[in-house]
Amino acid sequence: MSRVGRQPIPIPEKVKVAVQGNLCLVEGPGGKLTRSFDPGLEVVVGKAIEVKRHGESREIRSLHGLTRNLIRNMVEGVSHGFKKELEISGVGYRAEVKGKDLSMTLGFSHPVLFPIPDGIKIHVDKQVRLEISGASRELVGETAARIRKLRLPEPYKGKGIKYAGEVIQRKVGKAAVAAGGGK
Repeated sequence: MSRVGRQPIPIPEKVKVAVQGNLCLVEGPGGKLTRSFDPGLEVVVGKAIEVKRHGESREIRSLHGLTRNLIRNMVEGVSHGFKKELEISGVGYRAEVKGKDLSMTLGFSHPVLFPIPDGIKIHVDKQVRLEISGASRELVGETAARIRKLRLPEPYKGKGIKYAGEVIQRKVGKAAVAAGGGK
């Protein structure tokens, strides 16, 4: 039996959970989320949510803990929400929200427009810090990764978009190597 899959998921106040067939619906102050799960699993809602499995096949056993954690993330997302922070570094690099788009100047000949997905909020602080928040952990992480991919941090000067707290391994340039007398 999966140690993770056996654990019950507590339901906070103001959060409603419903199961219809193999579809789990979670609603709370942060929004509504739905997710389907494998028919070999059963989601039981009482004072807490429990995920039970109907077989011992390898596939069902591997989905047991995964499904439990996905549902736990849904409950946490609609009650508290998730957020990721990005930092933009580089001379002249900046971002601002314009309506439903995120407009960024990233050293290209044109501004980069990134459409903000539904269910995601982006807050820009001092034009170089982005805070991406939403109820779906999966959507918040994917949006942050897609924004970061627009201008990955480069290893020589560290310019680009990086996660807050991420350390970029720096490389020594050609001029510094030549000045050191390397043969």
